[in-house]
Amino acid sequence: MTASMRPGGEPTARQANGVPPASAPGDTKILIALVTAVFGYALMQTVVVPALRLLERELHTTPTWSAWILSAFLLSSAVLTPLLGRMGDLYGKRRVMIAVLVAYAVGMVGAAAAQNIGQLIAARVVQGAALSVVPLSMAILREALPRERLPFAMGLVSGIVGAGAGAGLVIGGLLADHLSWRYLFVLGALLAAISLRMVLRWVPASRHTATGGLDLPGAALLALSLVAILLALTQGPSWGWTSARVLGLFALGLLLFTALLAMERRKRDALIDVSELTDRPMMVTHAAALLFGAGSYFFYLAMPLFAQQRPGPGGVGFGASVTVAGLLMLPGMLAIIPAGMAVGRIATALGPRWPLAGGFLLFTVGSVLLALVHAAQWEHLVFYAVVGAGSGLVMGALPKLIADIVPLTRTGTANGINNIARTVGGVVGSQLAAAVIASSISSRAAGVPDSAFTILFWLGAAAAVLGVIVSPLAVRHAAPPPRVRQELQQ
Repeated sequence: MTASMRPGGEPTARQANGVPPASAPGDTKILIALVTAVFGYALMQTVVVPALRLLERELHTTPTWSAWILSAFLLSSAVLTPLLGRMGDLYGKRRVMIAVLVAYAVGMVGAAAAQNIGQLIAARVVQGAALSVVPLSMAILREALPRERLPFAMGLVSGIVGAGAGAGLVIGGLLADHLSWRYLFVLGALLAAISLRMVLRWVPASRHTATGGLDLPGAALLALSLVAILLALTQGPSWGWTSARVLGLFALGLLLFTALLAMERRKRDALIDVSELTDRPMMVTHAAALLFGAGSYFFYLAMPLFAQQRPGPGGVGFGASVTVAGLLMLPGMLAIIPAGMAVGRIATALGPRWPLAGGFLLFTVGSVLLALVHAAQWEHLVFYAVVGAGSGLVMGALPKLIADIVPLTRTGTANGINNIARTVGGVVGSQLAAAVIASSISSRAAGVPDSAFTILFWLGAAAAVLGVIVSPLAVRHAAPPPRVRQELQQ
């Protein structure tokens, strides 16, 4: 088999031995373009985190409003991603990705020029469209690359999401410490422009598009339900989890989502294929993404806080700078890339269920080690690298499992919903972590006690254990429904 064979062919001898096949020059350029676009998104996902307090001071705002710099981005991402993924399936992945990158660049320029917190939040809403580059990239890879290179390529792109998020913490700290916060968004605009040029030159137009139209009523209901649920999660700590506003938002979100499912069952061109969503392997794949998102954010909040906290009477913390705090997480973030690239080999050697289950198992081991011992910097470096390796396997396995379940023309939509599940999990994890930290502080001078960090690491382990339990169910053992089976064979 040559490298020009497209999805649907038989595995090569190299693939059977777990060795990535040689790629054509065009395939390599496509992968480089998509990796660059995804890295730009992933970097900007976290690059503002180290600068939040600086932004609060520079823009003369309150902690409540500065928190919306992150919340607005998450809400916008969750709302726009399934719609843009579906548009990619309908009208062409390359065309939609170009539009997304243009909007992303505009959002970055707007953020760099923002004069007040309102303008910055508005720019972050526009930037939220960039999450869709991840499912769009997965759909482009599935269509444009040979089948035997897909696990490697999807694993690499998935790994870049995690590695870019880690790099954002380091780069954000460096820029916040030594330059203006505006350079955070100047960097994002440059990456968006470079990615746009690469996509225009190297990524081919879609050869497979879905039939039908855009389900705008379904998109509106999904958007409203997500906004209600995510608002309840993000505002729960400040409004009170049992307050009427929070409980009302949760109820509204669930009611709207129930109405969405009822409506989608009767539509031919539904944004959400209910039979696909409720198919056990797909449902478990989304559940695994949610667990992974929650588990990851326990570490995103706990580890930088521990590193930057000055040791008090109990000796908890390293008193490190923002930059050093990010560097302590860097080995774990870098471990994501090779682990994600190894998904294809592991699946070939051990079976399709093992990359996901093995990833959650490594995540569990690293979490337990950190829960037991975390007083030294080397323990953070080494044990979080184990968590990172597990994260890479999970992130690489999820899109591969989706590609095995859904037809080619729904790849962007299905990956978009999976990314939403991970985003919702991240919001859940971040709010649980914030609640644990807030409830543990008896006085501002005392800082966060060691027991709070231990609880957060154990929560990460618990999420990963649940992931290990459900992972075998994400692999299809029985034949798919007739309609899905027919589309998969096309």
